[in-house]
Amino acid sequence: MNRRAFLLSSGALLALPSFALAQEAGAKARTFNLKITGLKTVIVNVGSVNWVFCKVLTNEGLTGLGEGSITSKEATLAQAIMEHERFLVGKDPTDIELLWQGMFRYPRWRGGPILNSAISAVEIALWDILGKALNVPIYKLLGGAARNRIRLYLDVGSTPEAFLKAKEQGYTAAKSGFIAVENDLVIPSYAVREGAKRVEAVRKAVGDDFDICIDAHGKLTTPMAIDFCHRVEDLNPLFVEEPTQLEDIDELELLRSKTRVSLATGERSFTKYGFTEYCRRHLVNYVQPDVCHAGGILEMKKIGAIAEAYRIEMAPHNPQSEVSTLASLHVDATTPACTIQEYSPRSDQWIQDLFYGGAVKVKDGFADLPDRPGLGVDLDEKVAAKHPYKPVNRPKYVFSDGGVADH
Repeated sequence: MNRRAFLLSSGALLALPSFALAQEAGAKARTFNLKITGLKTVIVNVGSVNWVFCKVLTNEGLTGLGEGSITSKEATLAQAIMEHERFLVGKDPTDIELLWQGMFRYPRWRGGPILNSAISAVEIALWDILGKALNVPIYKLLGGAARNRIRLYLDVGSTPEAFLKAKEQGYTAAKSGFIAVENDLVIPSYAVREGAKRVEAVRKAVGDDFDICIDAHGKLTTPMAIDFCHRVEDLNPLFVEEPTQLEDIDELELLRSKTRVSLATGERSFTKYGFTEYCRRHLVNYVQPDVCHAGGILEMKKIGAIAEAYRIEMAPHNPQSEVSTLASLHVDATTPACTIQEYSPRSDQWIQDLFYGGAVKVKDGFADLPDRPGLGVDLDEKVAAKHPYKPVNRPKYVFSDGGVADH
């Protein structure tokens, strides 16, 4: 047996330096002569949202699973994913960077939530195929672990009881949307004042050493954002997320100059290009790419590298399914800048039955590193078929004069 054969057939593969590992992995994958034969989408209704999954099919029966779930535009996203089929069929699924560049650049019209989420879903599935083909977790192919476990924060309600429950479960941080909006009506003074009071009540309940994450969710006007951040500064939140809208980055710079509270944003930003200015200008303390929207696994890894270069921390956005969570964890495991990960577990039995292969393993508020080949999870299409796509109406916030408010 020659050196390459030995390395590829034994645990020695995992001991190689990352560059050599990538070379050996690519050589091994090419020996399979894998070719993409088609794409498939599956949309699953989960009450107030729909999850959109992508399967990449190959000539050897090996399939990859990805996710691009995006609220309000799920049916459009599924069609956007399928638009890539004519480009991908016949290609080697392990040429991930080359295929990503083709999907992103060849159409000329690029960017935005639909196109990038479609690419993300396909790209995650390609990594799943590569990991399965080589029988290693994806993070091993990204350079290996930069940490032993991954800190999580839990999405919860805005009451002290909800945060205390998270603390009792062993988490050291949790997030909620505290901005007070009643019956879709935004009254600026009330929304800010009551929102800050809710944060204060939670801080009193959990103590000083539990991290409170605040999701403003783009609801604030510029004056509201400045006022709210001033009110919560002494409550020491881990960050205030999406305090401004994306259209004017100078609005975020203005807020940055007006408050000392930690700021975070990025769930609606795409690719490395959408994050560079946040980091270069130090406008936020945390960037929050979503692996399902920002461009997929490797693109989120690149975003993390940009953040690391500017000493910005990464806290990936992740309100989606087990697929999104595991894809995120593979990147988190290898990215020094990633210090905490959003986690939104679902307790419904049918949702747990929807996935098989390996759930996220959580202990004391930290996730174990993924340990199964590829992504580490698969989709039960029989369960999915029982919960087909349903149009979902999103909140329609208004001001007291009837004008449209952001969300």
